[in-house]
Amino acid sequence: MFSYDPYAELATLREFAPMTLTSTDFDDGRPLPAAQWGAAGGGSDTSPQLSWAGAPEGTRSFALSCFDPDAPTGSGFWHWALFDIPAEVTSLDAGDDRPTGAVSLRNEPGTLGFVGAGPPPGTGTHRYFFVVDALDVASLNVSRDATPAILGFNRHFHSIARAILVGTATSDS
Repeated sequence: MFSYDPYAELATLREFAPMTLTSTDFDDGRPLPAAQWGAAGGGSDTSPQLSWAGAPEGTRSFALSCFDPDAPTGSGFWHWALFDIPAEVTSLDAGDDRPTGAVSLRNEPGTLGFVGAGPPPGTGTHRYFFVVDALDVASLNVSRDATPAILGFNRHFHSIARAILVGTATSDS
């Protein structure tokens, strides 16, 4: 696992009000269950149950993503990216990886929806940052063909609060 926390670095650029993000599937800093692993690792690519609270007044939508900064790429690995989640939505059931009203972007393998953990052998423990941002706009107007990185850039300037939940997965050495 690398020592770099991309969201701590982003927080040095501007402040974000705190929110909470929880899951009935895993606890912060703890291993992801088998269902949240990719098929190659014995899982089923099932997005975890997530609930968030504490969005400030003025929240008009949410953006949610899952990012692995420990992937051996130099640029991390996007597992999931959603935006324009309606402001009244504050939870997703397990497997609800493309909720009604939200826009889903392609993940690193090029599919829509959630792709589970799968750290390559010999790369140790990876962190999976599940991040939800409360946004001050109802729509980010990001192209459906954009990358999750473009989403991250645009959401940064409209985020009024943020919550982070980190799961882990360890490869076989």
